[in-house]
Amino acid sequence: MPTSNVTDSCRPIQPKYADSFRCIGSACEDTCCAGWTVPIDRATWETYQSLPESPLRVLMDANVLRNAECPDSAAASDAASEGAFAKIRMNGANQCPMLSEERLCRIQTELGEDLLSHACVTYPRIVHSLGGVDEKALSLSCPEAARLVLLTPNLLAEAVHIDPAGGESLSAMAEDSTALPHHFWPIRSVVLKLVGNRRYSLWQRLFLIDVLCRRLDSIAGGELKRSVPAFLADFEANVASGALRPAMETLPVDSAVQLDVVLRLAGLMLHKSNIRPRFVECVQAFTAGIGNGPGATLESLAAHYSFAHDRFYAPFMDRHPHIMENFLVNTILRRQFPFGKEGMRAGAQLEKAREFSLLAAQFALMRGLLIGVAGHHGPAFSAAHIVHTVQAASKHFEHHPEFLSMAHALLKESRIDEPRGLAVLLIDPEMNQGVGESSPASAQIYVAGWQDGISASAPAPQGLVRSH
Repeated sequence: MPTSNVTDSCRPIQPKYADSFRCIGSACEDTCCAGWTVPIDRATWETYQSLPESPLRVLMDANVLRNAECPDSAAASDAASEGAFAKIRMNGANQCPMLSEERLCRIQTELGEDLLSHACVTYPRIVHSLGGVDEKALSLSCPEAARLVLLTPNLLAEAVHIDPAGGESLSAMAEDSTALPHHFWPIRSVVLKLVGNRRYSLWQRLFLIDVLCRRLDSIAGGELKRSVPAFLADFEANVASGALRPAMETLPVDSAVQLDVVLRLAGLMLHKSNIRPRFVECVQAFTAGIGNGPGATLESLAAHYSFAHDRFYAPFMDRHPHIMENFLVNTILRRQFPFGKEGMRAGAQLEKAREFSLLAAQFALMRGLLIGVAGHHGPAFSAAHIVHTVQAASKHFEHHPEFLSMAHALLKESRIDEPRGLAVLLIDPEMNQGVGESSPASAQIYVAGWQDGISASAPAPQGLVRSH
């Protein structure tokens, strides 16, 4: 992954990988038109109302339904209601009725791309405008987007440094101030450079990002009397010197605690969403890979989990270190880390440490699922299994706005949202740890009930375990 020089440290980096995305249409193994509510913006709705009579127009009239809560007057609407002025009603198979037998959009094929709603034409691209700079990422709920992001050896190879237009000047961003949004780009540069710093293991890089976020919170709160540029310079110097490495090497390893949190994160949305067959396959492979079955205990599952990590997951990732680095880079861009979507608004006071906790939860969940899947497939574990798992899990979790809030609440409830606890969540699990007395599975975990919210088209998975 490329690094920035001193001259570029305050300049926005604009990744280009999202521009390379191309939909593969009916060749895709999944469809973005299944299992979701597809919003239709007001302008597109009004265009649909003016279309001439045709079989497609009849189909649209029957299935593109206006949101009754949206006002008639555009002047009275807010941005949210304008973007979701109507929606497409899914059919009995929970798929978009506009799909043809070839799984292509009839609106696009018969009327052209210009007639697609904003949501349909932009997905899976995610665009944020920051100080005149458009920053793009991809939703990994799309299989082709997941392949592009995860399997590209150097995701930021085409990234360019640019000067922001209009509102923010370089001098404003570099001024000696504790107003952190002024320093978004240099902070972002430090974070991305750290993600790509392979002198540290990936969990250590994440731990260092946690340290960075907590120090930034201290500066913003006035506890640490430093300017942001001076702090960033010292932080990078400490990273380069390895000064923090000895402290990280003393942090505890507890695979049982880590797996317990992963299981509970994986179970958060089971009662709130339709369970798609691809996610069912992912869960079944994960639970098989960690040895779930009659008589399993949390300790026995943790032993299988650590074995799967050491024997199959870690060797594969050692050969392909860019995969999880790229997952983090895309998540960082998608979430506007470390400020978050809300934190970039004027007057926002969100904590950077909270944003890191959310990043850690997403990473730990995805890595944990992949470890189990690697244990299931053994030596055959491959990039195709990784893409399948990440895409299916992203489609299940990523599009539910409540997931991250629930994940953060879970971390707080588990008392794992502070540095030492997050280290336990992030550190690589190890075999032969000398765990304590085994606890019966009935006291620690339970088979999840999939009755609520399961799609009629998805078979119920057997044996997903979750902690109480």
